[in-house]
Amino acid sequence: MKDYYEAEEVAKLWDISKRQVQYLCKHGRIDGVVKFGSAWAIPKTAKKPTRTVPIKPGRKPKDNSQLVETSNTEMPKN
Repeated sequence: MKDYYEAEEVAKLWDISKRQVQYLCKHGRIDGVVKFGSAWAIPKTAKKPTRTVPIKPGRKPKDNSQLVETSNTEMPKN
């Protein structure tokens, strides 16, 4: 599986937990993932999905919207 990473490898690259990577895979947030038994195979070309975070009640949004998006991080090329 040269063209794929395991969830643990992606977690280190994206600086998130292995469990969060598994959650993103399960909920279809990462394109091209394949599940083999209990393990996820994530393509090396996959990008970290953006996260939309709702503004807490009682706070003004920074840009007049109710959601704030974080940046998209690409996988390193080997």
